[in-house]
Formats: sequence, structure tokens, C-alpha cells
Amino acid sequence: MSDAGTDERPRFVVHLTVRATDLAAAHVLTRALTRSLGFLPDLILGETTISVEGAPDVHHQVFCDRPMSYGRRCLLRPDHGGGCSRHPLRPLPR
Repeated sequence: MSDAGTDERPRFVVHLTVRATDLAAAHVLTRALTRSLGFLPDLILGETTISVEGAPDVHHQVFCDRPMSYGRRCLLRPDHGGGCSRHPLRPLPR
């Protein structure tokens, strides 16, 4: 994940349309896709969002993306409890 604040290259948004039973299922699929591509240094995981077809202006965050130490960002769900974490399933103690 690159730090968008220090990188002067142009940024682009790639839209992939998927089918899911509801928004929660779309979140699960999106998190799996972005984590599987996390090895790509130019992918900004924390800024990943979902929008419902027909409502492209309403974006739902997929990751918390709060700043952590060493310029890293939180990879938990946006509404997680407890501390932030780079591991997508375990919050760190506060």
C-alpha cells in the first residue's frame, strides 16, 4: 500500500461490477479481492469503497484506514471496535 500523501503520480479509480446478494456480501467479496491484490505496491487498500448500482455517488468504505504508526493504515472494517490493526481480523489492544 503506497502512501498517497507523498506520491506525486496521478491516481485512478478502477470500477469492477460484481453481483452480490446484499451490501454485506459485497463487502466480503471486496475485502477478499483487495487483500488478494495487497502485494501490489500501487494499490491503496484503505481507500477501497463500494457503491450500489444506480447510486454511484454513495460510497461505502471497506476498510477503517485510520493512520497507525510507521505510516501504515488500519485494515479492519470501518465500524470495528477496539484498537486498529494491519491484520484484517484482529484488532490490537488499545
